[in-house]
Amino acid sequence: MDRLTLSHCGRKQATVRTCTVSGFPIELLEMRSEESSLHVLLIPGNPGIVLYYKDFVEAIYQLLEGQASVTAIGHICHAAKDWEHGRMFSLEEQINHKVDFIEQEYQNSEHPLILVGHSIGSYICLEIFKRLQQQVKYVIGLYPFLSLNKSSLKQSMIGLISRSSIVSTTISYFVSFLGSLPTRVQVAMVRKCLGQSWSSTAVDATCSHVLQYHTMRNMLFMAMTEFEKLSEEPDWMFVKKKHNQISLLFGIDDHWGPLSLFEKVSRMVPGLSLSIEREGHMHAFCCTEAGSSWAGHHVATLIKNQIAK
Repeated sequence: MDRLTLSHCGRKQATVRTCTVSGFPIELLEMRSEESSLHVLLIPGNPGIVLYYKDFVEAIYQLLEGQASVTAIGHICHAAKDWEHGRMFSLEEQINHKVDFIEQEYQNSEHPLILVGHSIGSYICLEIFKRLQQQVKYVIGLYPFLSLNKSSLKQSMIGLISRSSIVSTTISYFVSFLGSLPTRVQVAMVRKCLGQSWSSTAVDATCSHVLQYHTMRNMLFMAMTEFEKLSEEPDWMFVKKKHNQISLLFGIDDHWGPLSLFEKVSRMVPGLSLSIEREGHMHAFCCTEAGSSWAGHHVATLIKNQIAK
C-alpha cells in the first residue's frame, strides 16, 4: 500500500493510502485512533478526491478527541493515477463500491458507523443507509445534492456538457493539456480561476488529480448519471422512517442544495434535523481552511449530540 503523511501544525497527521476494493484501487485519507469507540466515514462529492477534505477530516478527529477513527474514501478513477485505463464509472457503481468497502473494512467491527456526505456524497450516504441499516447508525449530509435544481443555469450547462461524449472528451483532453504544463503555471492558473481563499492543499489536489484526462472524464460521466438519477424524487418514505438518524446542512447561496430544497425537505419530513449555514462558506467548503474548520465543528457537535442520546 502506498502511504503519504500530511502534516499540519498542532494537529495529528492524516495519512493517505491506496486500498483495493472489489478489484478497484482507490485513495483513502485516514486518521485512526487506538481509543476509538466509533467510525466516521466521509463520502465526498464530485470530484471524489480525498485530499480536498484533509483539513476537514483533521478538524473532526481533533474535536472528537480521539473517540473516533475518521476515514475519507475517494471515488473510483478520481485519483492521480489512471488505474482503470480509461474506464468510466457511474453514480450507481460508485455507490456499490462504497457498500463493498464498508462490508470489507467494517464487517467485524462492533463500533457504530457514522456516514458524512458532501454534495452528491449525501445522496450516496442515504443509499448506503438503505442497504446497510444494521451497520449505519447516523447520516450527516453537508450541502446536499439530492434533486435537480431546474432554475440553476450552472446545472443546466453541466448537464448539457456531460450528456455529450464529444464535448466531454474535448474538455477532458484540454484539461489534461493544462495538467502537462509546469507545476508553477498550473498553480497560478488554479489560484486565478478558483480564488485566493483556496487552501494550498486544495490547489495542489486540483493540479495533481483534476487536471488529468481520466479524472475529468469520470467526473463528467458521473455527473451525467447523477443528473439522470436525481431527476427522480428522493425516497421520502425512507427519510421519514429514519428521520431521527439523519441530519442535513444547507447553505445560503448553494445551487446544488438550494433553500427551496430545504423548504421542501421541511414539508416532506417534519422533525428532520435541518440546519442552514449562515457564515458565508461556499459549497466547496472543504477547499478553504475556514470552511473546513466551521464544518468540522458542526459535524463534531452533531455526532456528540447523537452519541449522548
